[in-house]
Amino acid sequence: MSAGLSLSSLRRILHLWGLTARYRLDQLIPSPFGWMRLPGLMMRLHPYGWLPVRRGLPEDRLRMALEEMGPVFIKLGQLLATRRDLLPSNVLDSLAALQDQVRPCSVDAVVNTIEFELKRPVDEVFMRFDLEPLAAASIAQVHAAQLFDGREVVVKVLRPGIRQAVEQDMALLGDMVQWVEHRWEEAKRLRLAQVVADYRQTLLDECDLVLEAGNTRRLRQNFLNSEQLYVPWVDDRYVAPSVLVLERVYGIPVSQTAVLQNSNINRRDLAETGLTVFFTQLLRDNFFHADMHPGNVWVDSQRSERPRYIALDCAIMGSLHTRDQIAVARLGMALVQRDFPELVRVAWAEGWVPAGTSLETLEREVQRLVQPVLDQTIATLNFAPTLLGLLDLARRYRLIIPTQFVLLLKTLIHVEGLGRGLYPDLDIWALSRPLLSQWLADQIGPQAIMKKGQKSLPQWMGMLLELPNRLEDGAMHQRAILQEQTEQKILLTQLSQELPRIRRARRYTNTGILLLVLGLALPEPVPVLFVLACCALLAGIWL
Repeated sequence: MSAGLSLSSLRRILHLWGLTARYRLDQLIPSPFGWMRLPGLMMRLHPYGWLPVRRGLPEDRLRMALEEMGPVFIKLGQLLATRRDLLPSNVLDSLAALQDQVRPCSVDAVVNTIEFELKRPVDEVFMRFDLEPLAAASIAQVHAAQLFDGREVVVKVLRPGIRQAVEQDMALLGDMVQWVEHRWEEAKRLRLAQVVADYRQTLLDECDLVLEAGNTRRLRQNFLNSEQLYVPWVDDRYVAPSVLVLERVYGIPVSQTAVLQNSNINRRDLAETGLTVFFTQLLRDNFFHADMHPGNVWVDSQRSERPRYIALDCAIMGSLHTRDQIAVARLGMALVQRDFPELVRVAWAEGWVPAGTSLETLEREVQRLVQPVLDQTIATLNFAPTLLGLLDLARRYRLIIPTQFVLLLKTLIHVEGLGRGLYPDLDIWALSRPLLSQWLADQIGPQAIMKKGQKSLPQWMGMLLELPNRLEDGAMHQRAILQEQTEQKILLTQLSQELPRIRRARRYTNTGILLLVLGLALPEPVPVLFVLACCALLAGIWL
């Protein structure tokens, strides 16, 4: 594994350094903010940092910089836009534009992509195609259109070269992780390289609209006829790697709280419904929307009394193994019940806590860090310091962070951010308790165990009938192992007896070779040396 940065990565770093300095992003970093002083200093050292800022209003510079940096950084901006506890509100309002108002690509590029992928001219596929995009995001942009049967649709088209842009930045992150792991031993334990590799694959999956079409169909089927979530249909005739045609839906973006208020939509009910939908996806279906920024979550404007969500952009979906699902539910239940010993027991049982760790000490540390969070509503919850504290706790106690939870953590950050905007007084802990309790009862409760036992009864009966044969096979295998161990002991005994003779043979052989070399090196032959050399060599060969 290379411990250095590639030339292309170094060039990319210099380009990003220049962008951060050109937009003077150091001005957004509070001066006493710990280790963030170093990036701020680096930005000011760049020559661009010596010039006056000429680009955009102060609150727009972060958005403009991230947009120019490319899709991976736009994703970061989308995540930050949901975090009202991290940056000033005017900066976050500007970042919200990254959800669906990124600079669009040219009309010619869009039309060429559609005609190349669908193998037909645009006017043969659509009765009407709007050249002005409805929305433009980091990976693709969306245009309104109408099919010849009169149905209104949207056409999602990937940005040209987007896959290469993602590959470039993920290669940079991979090189940086290798560099850090080579110099910091604890970084290997955090398995950052695997996290980067998993996220790289997630973003590349987002660049495949055939995969997104499959995800959309599956999520729609999971919530078919649901009163809580609506998912648009896919037109199966027009699905390709870079083009996707879906039902056009109408709603209010969940971030537009003033519009929701004016529409007489009960935001408390909406927030509670959102939490229920999340747990339904995670626990019931094990298939959750992992890109729930406000641009992808709308509210059905036709249902003010019983608000329903509309899910868009199903490119990034997550799922967990059954064991991980149960572990997450148990952790959540331990949190809402303030059961910190159970929290540590689950982590220990899953192998996330190294051997030799004092569980009592770890329990006290977790309680000290998490207890204040559990006593707060979303309005007063400051999630960022808690997350940083948990990461520091993982570092100090050498805890293992499963990489498969990265998408889930990202989704939780989005969900918590959306809840904060919709209804700040939402008590997520009280709402979570019955949902988690019911699911755990359905999975590992007494009735669930009995049902699984009844379902598995024919399999167990078959295994019971095979038990005598299995026992006989096991006994034969055990006898074979014992016989092999006996033979190995005999061979070891014989070898130990032969070792002295082997050592003598080596000494005779070495002596013979030495005498032979000495005889050949003398200016005049000495017959006695040759005779002795031959005797020693013969003795060594015989032994």
